[in-house]
Amino acid sequence: MIQAGDSSRLGARARAGGVNFALYAGAAERVELCLFDADRRQTACHDLPACQNGVWHGFLPGCAPGQRYGYRVHGAWDPARGLRHIPAKLLLDPYARRLDGEFRWHPALYDYRPDLGGGPRRIDRQDSAAHVPLCMVTGDAAPARHRRPAVPWSNTVIYEANVRGFTMRHPEIPAAERGRFRGMSNGRILEYLKALGITSLELMPVQCLIDEAFLAERGLRNFWGYNTVQFFTPDARFAAAGTDPAEEFRQMVEAIHEAGIEVILDVVYNHTGEGGANGPTLSLRGIDNLAYYRTLPDDPGHYVNDTGCGNTLNTCHIRAQNLVLDSLRYWHNDLGVDGFRFDLATVLGRTMGGFYKPHSLLSRIAGTPELEGARLIAEPWDPGPGGYQLGRFPVEWAEWNDRYRDSVRRFWRGDADQDSEFAQRIHGSADLFEASGRNPAASINFVTAHDGFTLADLVSYERRHNEANGENNRDGHRHNFSRNYGVEGPTDDPAINAVRRRQRLNLLATLLFSQGTPMLLAGDEFGNGQGGNNNAYAQDNETGWLDWQGLDDDPEFTQAVRELIRLRRETPLLRQARYIHGRMPTDGGWCDIDWLHPDGRRMQPGDWNSGRRLALLFSTRADQVDESPVQEAVAVLFNASKEDAEFILPARMPPGWRQLFSSCPENGPAGESGRWSVAARSLLLLRSEHVV
Repeated sequence: MIQAGDSSRLGARARAGGVNFALYAGAAERVELCLFDADRRQTACHDLPACQNGVWHGFLPGCAPGQRYGYRVHGAWDPARGLRHIPAKLLLDPYARRLDGEFRWHPALYDYRPDLGGGPRRIDRQDSAAHVPLCMVTGDAAPARHRRPAVPWSNTVIYEANVRGFTMRHPEIPAAERGRFRGMSNGRILEYLKALGITSLELMPVQCLIDEAFLAERGLRNFWGYNTVQFFTPDARFAAAGTDPAEEFRQMVEAIHEAGIEVILDVVYNHTGEGGANGPTLSLRGIDNLAYYRTLPDDPGHYVNDTGCGNTLNTCHIRAQNLVLDSLRYWHNDLGVDGFRFDLATVLGRTMGGFYKPHSLLSRIAGTPELEGARLIAEPWDPGPGGYQLGRFPVEWAEWNDRYRDSVRRFWRGDADQDSEFAQRIHGSADLFEASGRNPAASINFVTAHDGFTLADLVSYERRHNEANGENNRDGHRHNFSRNYGVEGPTDDPAINAVRRRQRLNLLATLLFSQGTPMLLAGDEFGNGQGGNNNAYAQDNETGWLDWQGLDDDPEFTQAVRELIRLRRETPLLRQARYIHGRMPTDGGWCDIDWLHPDGRRMQPGDWNSGRRLALLFSTRADQVDESPVQEAVAVLFNASKEDAEFILPARMPPGWRQLFSSCPENGPAGESGRWSVAARSLLLLRSEHVV
């Protein structure tokens, strides 16, 4: 017989002699715990016998790990007042650690029947149990076995990848591992990532998700994963059938850690896959709709849609905050994740008045002791009012910098009046981050990401080609700042292909020679493309999967990317731990930064935005005296114009400049010492040292 239990820890917790069940449902009148066998037959139902501060709880003697269960929550069903309780819908435990089965789209998932005549909604009492996963009781996780690489921010190079997309077409991964966590931790993959030189693997969402109904109707799946319905369980699609996805995920993290690489997880705490008012009732909506979702203050039947996905998590409610924090603790401490990239992170700091930097959820995430040391990376925008908040997150956070992306793309595309903006971005975007007390690492620099063109497509297409998504090519970014250099899409023209290849090198070299934290998109290092689709969120197929053939087609390009990453790692002047303005003290001496005109003089106000040609010069001295010799200097010469250029480096620098990297084989010394030829649309990295 079920007994009163413990309300202090939500979820199903196995203890001596049984299992404690606890569920927050603050507006419920009654909560049923329904038990199922391995064949999905309901074997028993128990009313949770006690409620404390909205937490319904009970201890079930004889229950053990492996027991399948779900909840039926009784209470008012009045959508106009934001109340969506309906016991016919079997609900996922938000704190479950494992699920059995998958979602199957069926009218029973909805709590209402639409009135085709335009009248009020009618309740739908079909039982949904046959169409949703079942929760499973698990034992407490074993002590964490991971040894974190602990990479300093100034050394970090992030690599964004999709578990399925990265592994599905890899020729050396067994078929049983493709698309799964085991594939991502395959030895061949880890050898490749180590050889590439990246430090941090950022995985796109893997938490339990549901494919949107409209995608299922088109025969498509949610490939990117930004439609989470349960924040604790890895989705079973990434694990072998019959195994525990959480254990497979943890084993993957351990293997990646053994390779010396961090794991950053992209997480979606801004909305859930239950969608808007017309969406399915799967978990939070039927448990406590008003606690977990934000609704209009004077019309609780309508959801606030600051995410563009139908609903917005009510991050001002303590229970919603606790759900997010408990989930983060679990992934960080139990499963080994080193950091998190927060999708549409502005939502986490939203009140009804808009974004609020001191928001309690942002403060709690940064101040939770169990998350100390975890990387916190914000996508600092959402589609809601005032949703663009780049540079405005608290000091503990780094942020995706789309202004960097757009500026670097436009500069190399040859747009006019880009020099000064470009200089600010490759300097680490001090104008955005320094005033808040942050350093250059707070700027997550990228030129491509999962959302948008791949690097190969960026230099091959001027228009999006998203017809396969089934939205009449209306979805995806319109303003890509891309260029096809004469032909839309693939071409056999060697001149066009040569320009495209050089521009890809220019963009990646700029990324890795910029101050800040670089992030590469998986596959850009070997020319992966998506046929011009810049919104491949539904392309869980060969469009979205990486084509590894590029490694064989142009191995020199991949080797050049490895060299760029190595140069960044071995050249501290390219990755300063603080912003340098003019001459500033550093450990053991002084560091200078200069922006130079091609003729060698410092850039003057009238020089900016005049020629798409400039040089960035970093140098160090042992002391502050002007006459003291420069110990080391690094120069990056940028020529985004269509004409060749000659650069003169200052005579005050050490002699004997050495070429470290060039995106064009024609670049090199131009006769006299300190003169360098830089071909059109190319760059050059030089280094000089004072020899005592």
